[in-house]
Amino acid sequence: MQIIKNNLVESNEISLSFMKNKKECLNVLDDVNFKLNENEIVAILGKSGAGKSSFLRVISGLIPPTLGSVYYKGKQVKRPLTEMTMVFQGFALLPWLTVLGNILFGLDAQGIKRKISEPKAREVIKKIGLEGFENSFISELSGGMKQRVGFARALIVEPEVLLMDEPFSSLDIATARQLREEIVSLWSTNAINTKSMIMVTHNVEEAVLMADRVVIFDSNPGRIGYEIAIDHSHPRCINNKALKDIIEELSNEMYALE
Repeated sequence: MQIIKNNLVESNEISLSFMKNKKECLNVLDDVNFKLNENEIVAILGKSGAGKSSFLRVISGLIPPTLGSVYYKGKQVKRPLTEMTMVFQGFALLPWLTVLGNILFGLDAQGIKRKISEPKAREVIKKIGLEGFENSFISELSGGMKQRVGFARALIVEPEVLLMDEPFSSLDIATARQLREEIVSLWSTNAINTKSMIMVTHNVEEAVLMADRVVIFDSNPGRIGYEIAIDHSHPRCINNKALKDIIEELSNEMYALE
């Protein structure tokens, strides 16, 4: 039976530029056409300065494009969307709050009562592996635990699209692999309500092990230079010959675009 994939996010001819000074304009993105379907993970590769992180912010509604339009389920995006949340490389946690306080921060700001939000937070805490750390402060956590808090804070609002801006790059190899596998497992088993994910990364192996589709951004200005689908079920093994071939292909394409 053929699976029909519904389109969630679409960018049409997105361009983004900033004024560096009164006379000079910096072109960050140029004519980016992109679609995200339901039930897929897309990884975006590219060297620093290719506009990958800026693109995430444009499609989430945090930054308006200079030219072009972004659509979410067919409706134009003109403001930040509650249906999308982002996990950042630098954790972006509040050190004066506990783990539970950080996770509940967004819902508290929306005025949602704790008797409603706290049971949801404790459920997410259990899923993301933070049980026993609810009352810990951020300074007491390892890098991996801090990023678990970042994921829990994003997932508690039950986003349909999870955006990840180099979420594993600050972690050691073993911790990054464990957390990456856990997030994919939660998603693929429908343990979370997130339908699709977009991840920015510099790590080719990470992209191939997680994503159903990998997009490489060329730079100066940023635009899509290459794209490949990865039709392999999860969990994936780095020693798989077909995956190794894809890693090599993507690495060569990355080199060619530089």
